[in-house]
Amino acid sequence: MRTKRYPAGNRRNTTTASSKPTGDAARRELPVALHDVIELDIVGLAHEGEGVGRHEGFTLFVPGALPGERVRARATELRKNFGRAELLEVLAASPDRVAAPCAVYARCGGCQLQHFAYGAQLRWKRQLVVDALERIGKLRVAPSPAASSVAGNGRILVHPVLGMDDPWRYRNKAQVPIGFDLEEGGLVGGFYEQGSHRIVSTDACLIQHERNDDAVLAAKRIAREIGIEAYDEKSRSGWLRHVVAKVSFATGEMMLVLVGTTRSVDGLDALVARLRDELPHVVSICLNVNPDETSAVFGRETATLWGADVIFDRIGGIRFAISARSFYQVNPVQTERLYGKALEYAALEGGETVIDAYCGIGTISLFLARSARQVYGVELISDAVLDARANARLNDIDNADFAVGRAEVVLPAWREQGIDADVIVVDPPRKGCDSALLDTLVAMRPERIVYVSCNPATLARDLAALEAGGFRTVEVQPVDMFPHTGHVECVSQLVLKEEAGSR
Repeated sequence: MRTKRYPAGNRRNTTTASSKPTGDAARRELPVALHDVIELDIVGLAHEGEGVGRHEGFTLFVPGALPGERVRARATELRKNFGRAELLEVLAASPDRVAAPCAVYARCGGCQLQHFAYGAQLRWKRQLVVDALERIGKLRVAPSPAASSVAGNGRILVHPVLGMDDPWRYRNKAQVPIGFDLEEGGLVGGFYEQGSHRIVSTDACLIQHERNDDAVLAAKRIAREIGIEAYDEKSRSGWLRHVVAKVSFATGEMMLVLVGTTRSVDGLDALVARLRDELPHVVSICLNVNPDETSAVFGRETATLWGADVIFDRIGGIRFAISARSFYQVNPVQTERLYGKALEYAALEGGETVIDAYCGIGTISLFLARSARQVYGVELISDAVLDARANARLNDIDNADFAVGRAEVVLPAWREQGIDADVIVVDPPRKGCDSALLDTLVAMRPERIVYVSCNPATLARDLAALEAGGFRTVEVQPVDMFPHTGHVECVSQLVLKEEAGSR
Protein backbone atom coordinates (compact mmCIF):
# COMPACT_ATOMS: atom_id res chain seq x y z
CA MET A 1 0.00 0.00 0.00
CA ARG A 2 1.34 3.40 -0.88
CA THR A 3 2.20 5.91 1.81
CA LYS A 4 -0.61 8.31 2.68
CA ARG A 5 -0.97 11.27 4.97
CA TYR A 6 -2.95 10.87 8.17
CA PRO A 7 -6.21 12.81 7.64
CA ALA A 8 -6.24 16.05 9.59
CA GLY A 9 -9.81 15.39 10.69
CA ASN A 10 -8.66 12.30 12.55
CA ARG A 11 -5.69 13.73 14.41
CA ARG A 12 -6.01 13.22 18.15
CA ASN A 13 -4.63 15.23 21.03
CA THR A 14 -1.39 14.23 22.70
CA THR A 15 0.27 15.02 25.99
CA THR A 16 3.04 17.56 25.79
CA ALA A 17 6.22 16.92 27.72
CA SER A 18 9.21 18.83 28.98
CA SER A 19 12.33 18.84 26.87
CA LYS A 20 13.89 16.00 28.88
CA PRO A 21 12.50 12.86 30.49
CA THR A 22 12.54 12.89 34.28
CA GLY A 23 12.88 10.40 37.12
CA ASP A 24 13.53 6.77 36.21
CA ALA A 25 13.23 7.50 32.49
CA ALA A 26 16.11 9.95 32.72
CA ARG A 27 18.33 7.36 34.40
CA ARG A 28 17.54 4.57 31.98
CA GLU A 29 18.61 4.34 28.40
CA LEU A 30 15.47 4.07 26.29
CA PRO A 31 15.31 3.00 22.63
CA VAL A 32 13.65 6.30 21.72
CA ALA A 33 14.33 9.90 22.70
CA LEU A 34 11.84 12.70 23.19
CA HIS A 35 10.72 14.23 19.85
CA ASP A 36 12.20 11.34 17.85
CA VAL A 37 10.20 10.49 14.72
CA ILE A 38 9.94 6.73 14.35
CA GLU A 39 7.98 4.10 12.48
CA LEU A 40 5.76 1.80 14.53
CA ASP A 41 3.64 -1.28 13.99
CA ILE A 42 0.38 -0.94 15.90
CA VAL A 43 -0.43 -4.19 17.68
CA GLY A 44 -3.57 -3.27 19.60
CA LEU A 45 -5.76 -0.64 21.23
CA ALA A 46 -5.60 0.53 24.85
CA HIS A 47 -8.77 0.87 26.90
CA GLU A 48 -9.23 4.53 25.90
CA GLY A 49 -8.89 3.70 22.20
CA GLU A 50 -5.24 4.69 21.73
CA GLY A 51 -3.15 2.62 19.38
CA VAL A 52 -0.49 0.49 21.08
CA GLY A 53 2.83 0.42 19.24
CA ARG A 54 6.15 -1.24 19.96
CA HIS A 55 9.62 0.14 19.22
CA GLU A 56 12.44 -2.25 20.13
CA GLY A 57 10.22 -3.69 22.87
CA PHE A 58 9.25 -0.25 24.25
CA THR A 59 5.51 0.54 24.32
CA LEU A 60 4.21 3.77 22.84
CA PHE A 61 0.56 4.83 22.92
CA VAL A 62 -0.48 6.58 19.70
CA PRO A 63 -3.92 8.24 19.65
CA GLY A 64 -5.60 7.80 16.27
CA ALA A 65 -3.66 4.69 15.22
CA LEU A 66 -5.43 1.38 14.64
CA PRO A 67 -4.37 -2.26 15.06
CA GLY A 68 -2.55 -3.67 12.04
CA GLU A 69 -1.32 -0.29 10.84
CA ARG A 70 2.21 0.91 10.31
CA VAL A 71 2.58 4.55 11.21
CA ARG A 72 5.11 7.34 11.53
CA ALA A 73 4.87 9.07 14.91
CA ARG A 74 6.74 11.60 17.07
CA ALA A 75 7.51 10.77 20.72
CA THR A 76 5.88 13.37 22.97
CA GLU A 77 6.23 11.84 26.42
CA LEU A 78 8.54 9.19 27.89
CA ARG A 79 8.24 7.32 31.15
CA LYS A 80 9.95 4.32 32.70
CA ASN A 81 7.91 1.62 30.98
CA PHE A 82 5.95 3.38 28.25
CA GLY A 83 5.58 6.59 26.30
CA ARG A 84 3.18 8.52 24.10
CA ALA A 85 3.55 9.64 20.52
CA GLU A 86 1.75 11.92 18.09
CA LEU A 87 0.55 10.29 14.90
CA LEU A 88 2.11 12.01 11.89
CA GLU A 89 1.35 9.68 9.00
CA VAL A 90 -0.32 6.36 8.29
CA LEU A 91 2.06 4.32 6.14
CA ALA A 92 -0.14 1.23 5.84
CA ALA A 93 -3.80 1.69 6.80
CA SER A 94 -6.10 -0.79 8.50
CA PRO A 95 -9.08 -1.94 6.41
CA ASP A 96 -11.17 -0.84 9.40
CA ARG A 97 -10.08 2.79 9.09
CA VAL A 98 -12.88 5.17 8.04
CA ALA A 99 -13.19 8.92 7.68
CA ALA A 100 -14.58 10.51 10.84
CA PRO A 101 -17.72 12.47 9.90
CA CYS A 102 -17.44 15.02 12.72
CA ALA A 103 -15.87 18.35 11.71
CA VAL A 104 -14.16 18.86 15.10
CA TYR A 105 -13.21 15.25 15.79
CA ALA A 106 -9.53 16.15 15.47
CA ARG A 107 -9.70 18.32 18.59
CA CYS A 108 -12.79 17.35 20.60
CA GLY A 109 -12.30 14.83 23.40
CA GLY A 110 -15.87 13.52 23.40
CA CYS A 111 -15.26 10.59 21.01
CA GLN A 112 -12.17 8.47 20.50
CA LEU A 113 -13.16 5.95 17.80
CA GLN A 114 -15.00 7.67 14.95
CA HIS A 115 -12.11 6.70 12.65
CA PHE A 116 -12.72 2.99 13.50
CA ALA A 117 -15.45 1.14 11.55
CA TYR A 118 -18.39 0.44 13.85
CA GLY A 119 -18.33 -3.34 13.45
CA ALA A 120 -14.65 -3.33 14.34
CA GLN A 121 -15.39 -1.19 17.41
CA LEU A 122 -17.80 -3.86 18.66
CA ARG A 123 -15.28 -6.65 18.11
CA TRP A 124 -12.59 -4.68 19.94
CA LYS A 125 -14.88 -3.94 22.87
CA ARG A 126 -15.67 -7.62 23.33
CA GLN A 127 -11.96 -8.39 23.29
CA LEU A 128 -11.40 -5.61 25.84
CA VAL A 129 -13.80 -7.41 28.18
CA VAL A 130 -12.22 -10.82 27.55
CA ASP A 131 -8.70 -9.46 28.14
CA ALA A 132 -9.77 -7.85 31.45
CA LEU A 133 -11.41 -11.04 32.71
CA GLU A 134 -8.37 -13.14 31.85
CA ARG A 135 -5.57 -10.71 32.73
CA ILE A 136 -7.01 -8.93 35.78
CA GLY A 137 -9.52 -11.46 37.09
CA LYS A 138 -7.46 -14.56 36.16
CA LEU A 139 -10.76 -16.06 35.00
CA ARG A 140 -11.22 -18.66 32.28
CA VAL A 141 -13.22 -17.50 29.27
CA ALA A 142 -14.81 -19.75 26.66
CA PRO A 143 -12.70 -19.72 23.47
CA SER A 144 -15.56 -18.50 21.31
CA PRO A 145 -18.75 -16.48 21.83
CA ALA A 146 -20.46 -19.20 19.81
CA ALA A 147 -19.78 -21.79 22.54
CA SER A 148 -23.07 -23.56 23.23
CA SER A 149 -22.45 -24.42 26.89
CA VAL A 150 -19.99 -23.43 29.58
CA ALA A 151 -21.62 -25.10 32.57
CA GLY A 152 -19.55 -28.23 32.21
CA ASN A 153 -16.11 -26.70 31.81
CA GLY A 154 -16.29 -23.74 34.17
CA ARG A 155 -15.50 -21.21 31.48
CA ILE A 156 -17.30 -17.87 31.19
CA LEU A 157 -19.28 -17.22 28.03
CA VAL A 158 -18.67 -13.67 26.78
CA HIS A 159 -21.26 -12.82 24.15
CA PRO A 160 -20.73 -10.53 21.14
CA VAL A 161 -21.37 -6.89 22.03
CA LEU A 162 -24.95 -5.70 21.61
CA GLY A 163 -24.46 -2.77 19.22
CA MET A 164 -26.82 -0.21 17.72
CA ASP A 165 -28.46 -0.35 14.30
CA ASP A 166 -27.78 3.41 14.02
CA PRO A 167 -24.89 4.41 16.31
CA TRP A 168 -25.41 8.17 15.94
CA ARG A 169 -27.57 10.80 17.67
CA TYR A 170 -28.11 8.48 20.62
CA ARG A 171 -27.47 10.79 23.62
CA ASN A 172 -30.41 12.32 25.46
CA LYS A 173 -28.27 14.74 27.48
CA ALA A 174 -25.77 17.40 26.45
CA GLN A 175 -23.61 18.91 29.19
CA VAL A 176 -21.75 21.78 27.55
CA PRO A 177 -19.10 23.95 29.25
CA ILE A 178 -19.21 27.66 28.44
CA GLY A 179 -16.15 29.87 28.06
CA PHE A 180 -14.80 33.02 26.42
CA ASP A 181 -12.85 33.13 23.17
CA LEU A 182 -11.94 36.49 21.68
CA GLU A 183 -11.28 34.99 18.24
CA GLU A 184 -14.75 33.42 18.24
CA GLY A 185 -16.37 36.69 19.21
CA GLY A 186 -16.89 36.18 22.94
CA LEU A 187 -18.98 33.53 24.65
CA VAL A 188 -18.51 30.03 23.24
CA GLY A 189 -19.55 26.54 24.21
CA GLY A 190 -18.53 23.06 23.14
CA PHE A 191 -16.62 20.15 24.60
CA TYR A 192 -13.22 19.90 26.21
CA GLU A 193 -10.19 18.84 24.27
CA GLN A 194 -9.02 15.44 25.44
CA GLY A 195 -7.05 15.80 28.66
CA SER A 196 -7.58 19.56 28.99
CA HIS A 197 -10.07 22.26 29.92
CA ARG A 198 -9.72 24.03 26.59
CA ILE A 199 -13.16 24.33 25.03
CA VAL A 200 -13.61 23.29 21.41
CA SER A 201 -16.36 25.55 20.07
CA THR A 202 -19.05 23.27 18.65
CA ASP A 203 -22.43 23.92 17.04
CA ALA A 204 -23.35 20.27 16.44
CA CYS A 205 -22.45 16.92 17.97
CA LEU A 206 -23.19 13.79 15.95
CA ILE A 207 -23.80 11.62 19.00
CA GLN A 208 -26.30 14.08 20.52
CA HIS A 209 -30.01 14.20 19.80
CA GLU A 210 -30.58 17.02 17.29
CA ARG A 211 -32.85 18.91 19.70
CA ASN A 212 -30.04 19.11 22.25
CA ASP A 213 -27.85 20.71 19.58
CA ASP A 214 -30.58 23.23 18.76
CA ALA A 215 -31.17 24.13 22.40
CA VAL A 216 -27.50 24.60 23.31
CA LEU A 217 -26.85 26.62 20.15
CA ALA A 218 -29.79 28.93 20.93
CA ALA A 219 -28.70 29.37 24.57
CA LYS A 220 -25.16 30.33 23.54
CA ARG A 221 -26.31 32.75 20.85
CA ILE A 222 -28.94 34.47 22.98
CA ALA A 223 -26.63 34.80 26.00
CA ARG A 224 -23.98 36.35 23.75
CA GLU A 225 -26.48 38.80 22.24
CA ILE A 226 -27.85 39.81 25.64
CA GLY A 227 -24.37 40.30 27.05
CA ILE A 228 -24.30 37.57 29.69
CA GLU A 229 -20.65 36.81 30.40
CA ALA A 230 -19.13 33.34 30.37
CA TYR A 231 -17.43 32.13 33.52
CA ASP A 232 -13.62 32.24 33.40
CA GLU A 233 -11.87 29.58 35.49
CA LYS A 234 -8.64 31.55 35.86
CA SER A 235 -10.05 34.92 36.91
CA ARG A 236 -13.20 33.43 38.49
CA SER A 237 -15.22 36.14 36.79
CA GLY A 238 -18.32 35.92 34.62
CA TRP A 239 -21.56 34.03 35.25
CA LEU A 240 -22.57 31.25 32.83
CA ARG A 241 -20.61 28.02 33.44
CA HIS A 242 -22.56 25.27 31.66
CA VAL A 243 -25.67 24.69 29.59
CA VAL A 244 -27.28 21.29 30.12
CA ALA A 245 -29.96 20.09 27.71
CA LYS A 246 -32.08 16.99 28.32
CA VAL A 247 -34.55 15.49 25.85
CA SER A 248 -37.06 12.69 26.28
CA PHE A 249 -36.87 10.20 23.42
CA ALA A 250 -40.40 9.05 24.30
CA THR A 251 -42.16 12.43 24.27
CA GLY A 252 -39.73 14.88 22.65
CA GLU A 253 -40.08 17.32 25.55
CA MET A 254 -36.96 19.08 26.78
CA MET A 255 -35.39 20.60 29.88
CA LEU A 256 -32.68 23.26 29.86
CA VAL A 257 -30.48 23.79 32.90
CA LEU A 258 -28.37 26.95 33.10
CA VAL A 259 -25.45 26.63 35.52
CA GLY A 260 -24.41 30.02 36.84
CA THR A 261 -22.31 31.35 39.69
CA THR A 262 -25.13 33.24 41.44
CA ARG A 263 -28.92 33.10 41.79
CA SER A 264 -29.41 35.95 39.35
CA VAL A 265 -27.64 38.03 36.72
CA ASP A 266 -28.61 40.96 34.51
CA GLY A 267 -30.35 39.61 31.43
CA LEU A 268 -31.47 36.29 32.94
CA ASP A 269 -35.19 37.03 32.54
CA ALA A 270 -34.63 38.04 28.91
CA LEU A 271 -32.64 34.88 28.28
CA VAL A 272 -35.44 32.70 29.66
CA ALA A 273 -38.10 34.56 27.67
CA ARG A 274 -36.25 34.21 24.38
CA LEU A 275 -35.48 30.53 24.98
CA ARG A 276 -39.20 29.94 25.55
CA ASP A 277 -40.04 31.71 22.30
CA GLU A 278 -37.43 29.99 20.14
CA LEU A 279 -37.58 26.45 21.50
CA PRO A 280 -41.14 25.07 21.46
CA HIS A 281 -40.09 21.65 22.76
CA VAL A 282 -38.62 23.08 25.99
CA VAL A 283 -41.08 22.62 28.86
CA SER A 284 -38.68 23.34 31.73
CA ILE A 285 -35.91 25.90 32.29
CA CYS A 286 -33.93 25.54 35.50
CA LEU A 287 -31.04 27.34 37.19
CA ASN A 288 -28.33 25.54 39.10
CA VAL A 289 -26.05 27.71 41.24
CA ASN A 290 -22.40 26.68 41.39
CA PRO A 291 -20.17 29.38 42.95
CA ASP A 292 -17.32 27.04 43.87
CA GLU A 293 -13.84 26.75 42.42
CA THR A 294 -14.39 23.21 41.19
CA SER A 295 -14.48 21.06 38.08
CA ALA A 296 -17.87 19.67 39.14
CA VAL A 297 -20.69 20.80 36.85
CA PHE A 298 -23.47 21.23 39.39
CA GLY A 299 -23.68 23.08 42.66
CA ARG A 300 -26.01 22.17 45.52
CA GLU A 301 -28.84 24.63 44.77
CA THR A 302 -31.32 24.21 41.89
CA ALA A 303 -34.49 26.19 41.11
CA THR A 304 -37.05 26.08 38.31
CA LEU A 305 -37.10 29.40 36.45
CA TRP A 306 -40.01 28.50 34.19
CA GLY A 307 -42.23 25.54 33.43
CA ALA A 308 -42.21 22.06 34.94
CA ASP A 309 -39.81 20.71 37.54
CA VAL A 310 -39.34 17.47 35.59
CA ILE A 311 -39.66 15.93 32.16
CA PHE A 312 -40.82 12.36 31.56
CA ASP A 313 -39.33 9.49 29.61
CA ARG A 314 -40.36 5.88 29.16
CA ILE A 315 -38.16 2.78 28.92
CA GLY A 316 -39.60 -0.70 28.57
CA GLY A 317 -43.07 0.41 29.57
CA ILE A 318 -41.91 2.19 32.75
CA ARG A 319 -42.26 5.95 33.08
CA PHE A 320 -39.49 8.00 34.69
CA ALA A 321 -39.51 11.57 35.98
CA ILE A 322 -36.21 13.31 35.21
CA SER A 323 -35.23 16.36 37.25
CA ALA A 324 -32.41 18.82 36.66
CA ARG A 325 -29.84 16.73 38.56
CA SER A 326 -31.28 13.23 38.15
CA PHE A 327 -28.88 10.54 37.00
CA TYR A 328 -30.47 8.87 34.01
CA GLN A 329 -28.82 6.68 31.38
CA VAL A 330 -27.94 8.82 28.35
CA ASN A 331 -28.69 6.17 25.70
CA PRO A 332 -32.33 5.09 26.16
CA VAL A 333 -32.31 2.64 23.24
CA GLN A 334 -29.42 0.63 24.66
CA THR A 335 -30.59 1.12 28.24
CA GLU A 336 -33.70 -0.94 27.48
CA ARG A 337 -31.51 -3.72 26.11
CA LEU A 338 -29.15 -3.50 29.10
CA TYR A 339 -31.96 -3.69 31.65
CA GLY A 340 -33.72 -6.40 29.67
CA LYS A 341 -30.58 -8.52 29.92
CA ALA A 342 -30.32 -7.80 33.66
CA LEU A 343 -33.91 -8.99 34.07
CA GLU A 344 -33.14 -12.13 32.04
CA TYR A 345 -30.10 -12.92 34.20
CA ALA A 346 -32.13 -12.40 37.39
CA ALA A 347 -34.35 -15.29 36.16
CA LEU A 348 -37.30 -14.21 38.30
CA GLU A 349 -40.37 -16.39 38.60
CA GLY A 350 -42.51 -14.07 40.73
CA GLY A 351 -41.81 -15.15 44.29
CA GLU A 352 -38.29 -13.78 44.78
CA THR A 353 -36.94 -11.11 47.07
CA VAL A 354 -34.46 -8.92 45.19
CA ILE A 355 -31.98 -6.34 46.44
CA ASP A 356 -30.75 -3.62 44.08
CA ALA A 357 -27.52 -2.09 45.40
CA TYR A 358 -26.51 1.30 43.92
CA CYS A 359 -30.14 1.66 42.80
CA GLY A 360 -29.95 5.31 41.71
CA ILE A 361 -33.38 6.65 40.76
CA GLY A 362 -34.78 3.13 40.69
CA THR A 363 -34.47 2.33 37.00
CA ILE A 364 -33.37 -1.30 37.35
CA SER A 365 -35.39 -1.77 40.56
CA LEU A 366 -38.66 -0.97 38.83
CA PHE A 367 -37.86 -3.31 35.93
CA LEU A 368 -37.30 -6.08 38.48
CA ALA A 369 -40.33 -5.24 40.62
CA ARG A 370 -42.75 -6.24 37.88
CA SER A 371 -41.44 -9.83 38.03
CA ALA A 372 -40.49 -10.22 41.72
CA ARG A 373 -42.38 -10.49 44.99
CA GLN A 374 -40.42 -7.66 46.62
CA VAL A 375 -37.52 -5.38 45.65
CA TYR A 376 -35.34 -3.40 48.05
CA GLY A 377 -33.13 -0.65 46.66
CA VAL A 378 -30.30 1.16 48.43
CA GLU A 379 -28.48 4.29 47.27
CA LEU A 380 -26.07 6.68 48.99
CA ILE A 381 -27.47 9.85 47.37
CA SER A 382 -30.65 10.93 49.14
CA ASP A 383 -32.03 12.92 46.19
CA ALA A 384 -31.82 9.83 44.01
CA VAL A 385 -33.78 7.81 46.57
CA LEU A 386 -36.50 10.47 46.60
CA ASP A 387 -36.63 10.18 42.79
CA ALA A 388 -36.80 6.38 43.05
CA ARG A 389 -39.76 6.54 45.41
CA ALA A 390 -41.49 9.06 43.16
CA ASN A 391 -40.91 6.87 40.10
CA ALA A 392 -42.41 3.87 41.93
CA ARG A 393 -45.53 5.91 42.70
CA LEU A 394 -45.62 7.18 39.12
CA ASN A 395 -45.85 3.59 37.86
CA ASP A 396 -48.17 2.29 40.62
CA ILE A 397 -45.45 -0.08 41.82
CA ASP A 398 -45.95 -0.86 45.51
CA ASN A 399 -43.50 -3.74 45.95
CA ALA A 400 -40.31 -1.64 45.79
CA ASP A 401 -38.85 -0.01 48.89
CA PHE A 402 -35.84 2.31 48.87
CA ALA A 403 -33.36 3.28 51.57
CA VAL A 404 -30.57 5.86 51.83
CA GLY A 405 -27.15 4.64 52.87
CA ARG A 406 -24.08 2.64 52.00
CA ALA A 407 -24.97 -0.76 50.60
CA GLU A 408 -22.36 -2.55 52.72
CA VAL A 409 -24.04 -1.11 55.85
CA VAL A 410 -27.69 -1.33 54.84
CA LEU A 411 -27.64 -4.90 53.48
CA PRO A 412 -26.43 -6.49 56.75
CA ALA A 413 -29.04 -4.46 58.65
CA TRP A 414 -31.74 -5.76 56.34
CA ARG A 415 -30.49 -9.28 56.86
CA GLU A 416 -30.76 -8.86 60.64
CA GLN A 417 -34.38 -7.82 60.06
CA GLY A 418 -35.00 -11.12 58.29
CA ILE A 419 -34.66 -9.89 54.70
CA ASP A 420 -32.82 -12.58 52.74
CA ALA A 421 -32.35 -11.90 49.05
CA ASP A 422 -32.77 -14.57 46.40
CA VAL A 423 -31.16 -12.25 43.83
CA ILE A 424 -28.87 -9.25 44.34
CA VAL A 425 -28.22 -6.74 41.57
CA VAL A 426 -25.24 -4.37 41.74
CA ASP A 427 -24.60 -1.44 39.41
CA PRO A 428 -21.61 0.40 40.90
CA PRO A 429 -19.69 3.42 39.59
CA ARG A 430 -16.47 2.97 37.59
CA LYS A 431 -14.42 2.21 40.71
CA GLY A 432 -16.47 -0.96 41.19
CA CYS A 433 -17.92 -2.43 44.38
CA ASP A 434 -16.60 -1.54 47.81
CA SER A 435 -14.70 -4.51 49.23
CA ALA A 436 -17.02 -4.51 52.25
CA LEU A 437 -20.00 -4.90 49.93
CA LEU A 438 -18.35 -7.85 48.20
CA ASP A 439 -17.84 -9.46 51.61
CA THR A 440 -21.51 -8.81 52.37
CA LEU A 441 -22.63 -10.44 49.11
CA VAL A 442 -20.55 -13.51 49.90
CA ALA A 443 -22.01 -13.69 53.42
CA MET A 444 -25.61 -13.30 52.20
CA ARG A 445 -25.18 -16.00 49.54
CA PRO A 446 -28.07 -15.19 47.20
CA GLU A 447 -28.90 -17.74 44.52
CA ARG A 448 -27.87 -15.29 41.80
CA ILE A 449 -25.96 -12.03 41.48
CA VAL A 450 -26.44 -9.75 38.48
CA TYR A 451 -23.48 -7.39 38.12
CA VAL A 452 -23.94 -4.36 35.83
CA SER A 453 -20.62 -2.66 35.14
CA CYS A 454 -19.30 0.34 33.22
CA ASN A 455 -15.64 -0.64 33.68
CA PRO A 456 -14.29 -4.04 32.51
CA ALA A 457 -11.21 -3.73 34.75
CA THR A 458 -13.07 -3.32 38.05
CA LEU A 459 -15.68 -5.83 36.88
CA ALA A 460 -12.94 -8.44 36.43
CA ARG A 461 -11.45 -7.66 39.84
CA ASP A 462 -14.83 -7.96 41.59
CA LEU A 463 -15.87 -11.12 39.74
CA ALA A 464 -12.63 -12.76 40.89
CA ALA A 465 -13.44 -11.83 44.50
CA LEU A 466 -16.97 -13.22 44.21
CA GLU A 467 -15.70 -16.41 42.59
CA ALA A 468 -13.28 -16.86 45.49
CA GLY A 469 -16.26 -16.42 47.81
CA GLY A 470 -18.30 -19.24 46.35
CA PHE A 471 -19.95 -17.89 43.20
CA ARG A 472 -19.37 -18.76 39.57
CA THR A 473 -19.63 -16.35 36.67
CA VAL A 474 -21.81 -17.99 34.03
CA GLU A 475 -21.91 -15.43 31.26
CA VAL A 476 -21.20 -11.79 30.42
CA GLN A 477 -23.13 -9.67 27.92
CA PRO A 478 -21.31 -6.51 26.78
CA VAL A 479 -23.58 -3.67 25.62
CA ASP A 480 -22.42 -0.70 23.53
CA MET A 481 -23.99 2.17 25.46
CA PHE A 482 -21.53 4.74 24.06
CA PRO A 483 -20.69 4.14 20.38
CA HIS A 484 -17.52 5.80 19.04
CA THR A 485 -15.99 6.01 22.52
CA GLY A 486 -13.72 3.63 24.39
CA HIS A 487 -16.42 2.71 26.92
CA VAL A 488 -18.39 -0.53 27.15
CA GLU A 489 -20.97 -1.71 29.70
CA CYS A 490 -21.49 -5.31 30.74
CA VAL A 491 -24.15 -7.38 32.44
CA SER A 492 -22.83 -10.49 34.21
CA GLN A 493 -24.69 -13.41 35.74
CA LEU A 494 -23.23 -15.24 38.74
CA VAL A 495 -24.68 -18.26 40.57
CA LEU A 496 -23.75 -20.07 43.74
CA LYS A 497 -21.32 -22.85 42.89
CA GLU A 498 -23.50 -25.48 44.53
CA GLU A 499 -26.35 -24.25 42.35
CA ALA A 500 -24.23 -24.24 39.19
CA GLY A 501 -23.92 -28.00 39.01
CA SER A 502 -27.68 -28.40 38.66
CA ARG A 503 -27.99 -25.92 35.79
